[in-house]
Amino acid sequence: MLFGAILAGGVGSRMNIDSMPKQFLPLGSKPIFMHTLEKFLLCDRFDAVYLGVHADWIDFVKEALSSVGLADASVRVVKGGADRNGTIMNIIEGIESEFGASDDHIIVTHDSVRPFVKLSTILANIEAMNYCEACDTVIPATDTIVCSEGGEFIDSIPVRSTMFQGQTPQTFRISSLKDVFASLTEEEKETLTDACKVFVLKDKPVALVEGDVTNIKLTTIMDYKVAQAMLEGGVE
Repeated sequence: MLFGAILAGGVGSRMNIDSMPKQFLPLGSKPIFMHTLEKFLLCDRFDAVYLGVHADWIDFVKEALSSVGLADASVRVVKGGADRNGTIMNIIEGIESEFGASDDHIIVTHDSVRPFVKLSTILANIEAMNYCEACDTVIPATDTIVCSEGGEFIDSIPVRSTMFQGQTPQTFRISSLKDVFASLTEEEKETLTDACKVFVLKDKPVALVEGDVTNIKLTTIMDYKVAQAMLEGGVE
């Protein structure tokens, strides 16, 4: 079975907006997360779509879903975790509680603040699971990447042609993700910034799926302004 998982459990601290986390800010006529959710609902291959939401905002999300006729029967809302991977694991727990555990279960995870993801990108992630246990959406790096351990001097400049910028979706066979995550030490878990790194830390292959430059992540106020301009310009 195939499951969508939209990660909306963060507090959006880097945008410095006190009123609400960034994923719930309005973009056009609806919250940012709703644009993202609609892209996933366009994919008729999902058996269910889950939203992992910070506990303080579950009622807000459920009211927003109800206002457009999306009850829990269409979209499942679960409590987010302490971090990104915690939210993914909570969603997996919800999946297995309702549908049982299976080696065939696949989960397509996506940032709620990437509202311009294309259906073709979601489908490419799904197709990649025919030959891998995990895949990551990426685009080639267009700027030179500079590495610096201390932030004062350059330590190295990698060859740009081997560099990619990570996006989402990130897609996993659930049983493999659980197994690899369970093998991590607490120290290793503290270094994680995304779920694909779980596989990288354990030398497990992660396939690359081509992303799109319009699949931006809304992290800062400038990103938010760019997204508004994109929407006004007809980018969906």
